[in-house]
Amino acid sequence: MTEPSGETAPEAVEPAEDQQEGAVEAQGTDADGEPAARATPPGEPGSAEESGAADGSDAPGVSEAQAELAAQRELRAKIEARKAGRDGPVVSGAKLSGTAADLLAAVRAVEGGAAPAGTFSGGAVEPEPRRPAAETPPTTTVRPSVPERAADPSPTATAAVRTVLVEGGAPEALAARAVAALGEGAAAALREDPWQLLAVPGVRPEQADGFARALLGPACGPDDPRRTVALTVWLLERAALQGHTALEVRTVCAGLAEHAVPDPERAVGSAVSEGAVLLFQEEDETAPGVDAAEHAEEQAEGPAAPEGPGAPVLLGLDRYALAEESLAEGFARLVRTAEADVWEGDELERAAGAHGLVLHTGGEAARAEPVALAATARDRGLRTLVAVHGEGARRALAAAGTEAVTVAAVLSGAAGPGRDEDGALALDLLVVLDAPQLDVETGVGLVESLPDGCRLVLSGDPEVLGAPGAGRVFADLLAARVCPRVASRLPDPGPLGELVSGIGIGELNQVEAPGKEVVIVPVRDAGEAVHRAVQLVADSVPRVIGVPPEETQVVTVGHGGSAGTRALNTALKQRLNPGPGRFGGYDPGDRVAYTPAPGRTVTGTVLSAGAEGLRLRCGDEDLLVPGERVAAVLRHGWALTAHQAGGTRWPAVVVVLPGDAAGGLSRPWVYTAFGRAERHLSVVHGVEQALVRAVAEGIAPEPTTRLRPLLEGLLAAEAG
Repeated sequence: MTEPSGETAPEAVEPAEDQQEGAVEAQGTDADGEPAARATPPGEPGSAEESGAADGSDAPGVSEAQAELAAQRELRAKIEARKAGRDGPVVSGAKLSGTAADLLAAVRAVEGGAAPAGTFSGGAVEPEPRRPAAETPPTTTVRPSVPERAADPSPTATAAVRTVLVEGGAPEALAARAVAALGEGAAAALREDPWQLLAVPGVRPEQADGFARALLGPACGPDDPRRTVALTVWLLERAALQGHTALEVRTVCAGLAEHAVPDPERAVGSAVSEGAVLLFQEEDETAPGVDAAEHAEEQAEGPAAPEGPGAPVLLGLDRYALAEESLAEGFARLVRTAEADVWEGDELERAAGAHGLVLHTGGEAARAEPVALAATARDRGLRTLVAVHGEGARRALAAAGTEAVTVAAVLSGAAGPGRDEDGALALDLLVVLDAPQLDVETGVGLVESLPDGCRLVLSGDPEVLGAPGAGRVFADLLAARVCPRVASRLPDPGPLGELVSGIGIGELNQVEAPGKEVVIVPVRDAGEAVHRAVQLVADSVPRVIGVPPEETQVVTVGHGGSAGTRALNTALKQRLNPGPGRFGGYDPGDRVAYTPAPGRTVTGTVLSAGAEGLRLRCGDEDLLVPGERVAAVLRHGWALTAHQAGGTRWPAVVVVLPGDAAGGLSRPWVYTAFGRAERHLSVVHGVEQALVRAVAEGIAPEPTTRLRPLLEGLLAAEAG
């Protein structure tokens, strides 16, 4: 790999991406740590316009993003209904007693090795019976109307919350978000329990503490039960942003101690007794061939080794715990209800014919195999659908002649097949590409929409960064080994394919790039990194490679810092679309990153702005972002993080690796960032040998999830 001058560049180290954004500061910054901005001139929010879905859905005034949010609310309502059917939480009291005390004592005993592991809660549950798939496809299916968008917070509720926030010294700009998080009774809830402010995305504990002191006076302290419960929930919500669906009790206790909670274990017990969190421990798997009774006797005699007394005790939020249980049950249902058939063809086709759930792994070139499977299935007369994670991937498949829809559009009802009278999608085979991008809540929404007997093929590259939300569905399925796995042997072509494939096995190789497919640009500091990145996007790549700026994407490791997305986007806007930013910091022609739902980023362009908000063009869709939501869901998009860029590729990519981010690099980050390029990759490299070390040794820590043991409990015996 050489620079444009032909000089060989040193192996580069890439800065580590901030996996999550900074918190909202008390002065009213957004969830990314940027100043909260309001589109000007001010005005009441306008209605979002019709999404213009390809299927011609006639639901007026509702965009795909709003429909997706409504679908998520519907899913959470189902989970709440499931939760209502479980044993209720222990009644809270001034002191920890009864069941909560027993649970906490059990935690201490198990973690100390004095007691065998046992299941506290959330063990594998047999799937509920579902309606069998129709023997013959129905002659007609009905597409349900797109769910209505949530009503905007009422002016009365918002005004009441604004009053409470002012009394507590918190920024008034949080009022709408507080009502969205806590409901119409948010004002009363905050007066009774000021630490409920932590439920507002981006608010940090020290800010909630100051708010509580202003409202409650000196009577409130660090051991206030309201504070400790809210902090426990906040720690688990923060962990969910990094992929965890649960945390070990000792990890939560350590986090509470960092926030000056005097007795973290008691705080955990209080959160459990209040029903704010769930406590569970998965059953240990008995080794094959070992009698279960003998195994239990051995466990009763005490741990065989002092360092490993069973599986860890976990804490989790009910929404993720129940979503994982539902997802495990859904996968088990698909496995058990599919009728085995003999399909002639390659390995993937044969596996899909014989099984209800199949995993397919491979790089970019391997995507052709599940696409071909879908085409063959249609030729067999099966109702088949291909779903992808991002709009860019959908457009790429469409350009190649393959019809596909996004997962979000399927779940919202904006695209895809209709549903039968029981609400199940009218499908015989669903092929999902970019499967590593599925988090547990998206996954359970998708799986629970499939009828009995439907086949599901999940395809993706296991080396890329995982889902931007809670859970690692694809990785857990691969690790559980409960269904067939087909590994593609189709290599990615060219110098870029050779480079990225090497990274996947821990090797950062120099590759021959006669067409300047790969260029390394060494820099001395972050300021030079920003300068060279702008120069590449605006001049060098268009002139030498022939890719215009609008088809070039900058990828860096985080939002903050001297070479993060904020600094890069500021410099890129000044060069590519200078303007005063009169509309909440934006001008027509600005490239933006739009987040219609947590964990989902869509790039687009600002078309116009007015009192009602900003009008965007995102792919084939025009949409309106109301003025009061601009700060929460928009940022400039010339530069993205690798997590935001996941699931999408561009003709040219400029990866910026400032020296101050070397410690956070990992192999999956490098693999994902470099793999976003289709024709050309420039690496602005300021991390010396850290990049080599990250690729060779930088295995990212795996998030804590429960899906794998749940799957093993339901399906391992059958798979064996």
